[in-house]
Amino acid sequence: MLRAINAVLLTTISMASLASTNAETKSDDIENITVEGKATANTVPVGTFAAPISNLEYDPRVDLQSRNMAEAQADISIRGGIFENTGFRVGSTTLYDPQTGHYFAEIPIAPEMLTPAAILTGANNALYGVNSSVGSVSYQWKPIQTGGGLSVGAGNNGFNIQRIYNAYRWPSDSNNDNWGIEGEYSRSESDGTIENGDHQFERASGRIQHISADSQTDLFFGYQEKFFAWPNMYTPFNVNETEDLRTRLLMLNHTQTYAKDSSFELSAYYRKHNDHYIFSRENPEAFQAFHQTEVKSLAWSGSHQVNSEVAINYAGQLMADSIESTSLENNFTSRDYYKLSIVPQYSKQLADNQSLTFRLGGAFDDSNRDDSDVSVISDMSLFTVHADNSTSKLYLSYAEATQVAGYSAIGGSETGGLFRSNHDLQRESSQNLELGLSLDKLDWRLDSAIFYRWDNELTDWTYSFDSTSARTANQVDIETLGFELIAIKSLDSATLVASYTFLDKSENYLAENIDASFYALNYPPHRITLGAVWSPIETLEIRIDNEWRKQEGNVLRNGDDSALFTHLTLTYSPAHFNTLDIVLAADNLWDESFEEIPGTPGRGEQFSFTVNYSW
Repeated sequence: MLRAINAVLLTTISMASLASTNAETKSDDIENITVEGKATANTVPVGTFAAPISNLEYDPRVDLQSRNMAEAQADISIRGGIFENTGFRVGSTTLYDPQTGHYFAEIPIAPEMLTPAAILTGANNALYGVNSSVGSVSYQWKPIQTGGGLSVGAGNNGFNIQRIYNAYRWPSDSNNDNWGIEGEYSRSESDGTIENGDHQFERASGRIQHISADSQTDLFFGYQEKFFAWPNMYTPFNVNETEDLRTRLLMLNHTQTYAKDSSFELSAYYRKHNDHYIFSRENPEAFQAFHQTEVKSLAWSGSHQVNSEVAINYAGQLMADSIESTSLENNFTSRDYYKLSIVPQYSKQLADNQSLTFRLGGAFDDSNRDDSDVSVISDMSLFTVHADNSTSKLYLSYAEATQVAGYSAIGGSETGGLFRSNHDLQRESSQNLELGLSLDKLDWRLDSAIFYRWDNELTDWTYSFDSTSARTANQVDIETLGFELIAIKSLDSATLVASYTFLDKSENYLAENIDASFYALNYPPHRITLGAVWSPIETLEIRIDNEWRKQEGNVLRNGDDSALFTHLTLTYSPAHFNTLDIVLAADNLWDESFEEIPGTPGRGEQFSFTVNYSW
C-alpha cells in the first residue's frame, strides 16, 4: 500500500514540476468549485459510457458508494449524509424516485447536454432542494453547439463500448433567435471486474432547443435500459444478485431573464422507472421483486431584483408519484409533495471594493401523507475585491431542511422479508451551521468550510446478527462535525486539484439490537483527493485522479478500512488528424478490493482502449 501511495504522489508531483507552456490553458479552469466547477481531472469513466454522475467518486464534495460501478448503481452522500438525503436537480426541478434513493441517479441524459455538477449544501440546498435534507447535485441545460462524435472501445473483462452523438444549431429566419437539436445513442457491456459482475447498458436521448437573447427553452426525452449483477449487492448473505432497470424521462424547461438582474426558470417532467430485482440469479424463484414508479412534477425558481439593494429569491415544486410493487404493502402507493421557499436578500456596499449580503427567509414542506414543516434559511457573506483583482468571500449560514422517507423504508413488511420497513417513520429534519472562506486568485483558488449538522429522525438501514432480514429501516439522531478544504492551482501546462475532508459523528439510534449501519455510519473520517491534468506536448494529455480514504470501522466490512484509488487516462491526438483521439485509460489502478458499502465486494481494476472521432 505505501509503495502504491508513493507512486501516485511521485506521478502527480512530476506532472507539476515538468509543466511547460501550453496555449490551451485557460482561466476557465480556475472555477468556483463550490458552485460549478471541475473538481476531478477525468470526466469519462473507464468501464462504460459517461453519465451525469460519472467520476463523482473522485469528487471531494461528495462520497459516491457504488455497486458494480458508479454508472451501475450509485449511492451519493454529501457531507456525511446518506444516499436518500441527496437530491438530483436538473433545471429547477428535483428528479425523484419514490421507491428508494438507490434510483435517484437513474438520469438518462447525455452529459454533453448538461453543465458540470454543482453541489448545493446549507442555505442553497434548503432554498432549492426538494426532499433532500443534506445536499443536492444540481445541473443546468447547456446551449446546443454544432458538432458530434463517434466512439468505439474495448478493454479487459470482455468490455466493449459504442457511442454516437450529434448536434446541430441554426439561426431563425425571422429574427436573431437560434434553434438546436441533438441526440445520442450509447451502449456498453462487460463480463465485470469481478465474477458475477457483468453488465449490459443502453441509452438513447434527444433534445430540441430554442434560444433568444433573453430566454432558453428545452424539450428533452431520454430512455435507458440497464442490466447489472453483483455479489451481495444489497444483502450480506453471499448470493449473486441482479437488477434490471428501465428509465424514461420527458422534460420541458424554460429560463427567462427580465428587467435588471432578474430571472426565473420553469421545469416540468414525467419520469417512469421499472425495476426487476432478483435475490439469487442461480435461483430466481427464491425471491424477486418488480417495481414501477411514476412521477409528475412542476417546479420553478428565480430571483427578482426589487432595487439596487433588495432582491427576492424563491423556489417551489409540486410533485405527485405512484408505485406498483410486488413487495410493498398496498395501503401506501401514492403521495403528493409540496414545497415553497422564499428568501429575501439585502446587499450593502461597504466600500468601493467590499459588499455585505444578508439572506433570511424560509421554506414550507408538506405532503398529503405526512405532517408539514417550516424551515429557516439564512446566511450572511462579505465579498471583497483586493488590489491585485483577487477576491475573497467569508460567509456564515444557518439553514434547516426536511424530507420524508421512501416507500421501501415505510411501505413494506415490518415483520419479515429481506428488507424490513418501519411504518412509524417520521419526517426527517436537518439543521446546518456553517462558516466558510473562499479565495480566488488569478491562477489558484481555495475553498474551505467548517460545519456542524444535527440530523433528527434520519432514516438509516441497519443490520442485526439476530435478524433474518438483510436490513431494517430505523431512525437515528446524528450530530456531524465536518471540515473541507479544496484547492485548484493552474500552471503553464497543468491544472492541479487537491482536497482534504474530515468528518466526525455522534449517533443515537431510536431502536435496540443494531449491530451495523449500512449508510449513516459508513463514512470516511479522513479523505484526501489529488488530481492533475497535464499536457507535456501538444499531442498528448494526461489526466489522473487519486483518492485516499480512512473509513469508519464496520463489522460487516471484509478487508481494510482504508483504500487508495487511481483513475489514469492518456489521450493521444495525432497532429495531422485533429479530429481523432486515441485514449488509454485505467481505473482502480492498484486493484483495491475495498468495500465501499459494508459487506458488498468492491470493484476490480478496469482498462480500456477507445478511439474517438469528432466533427
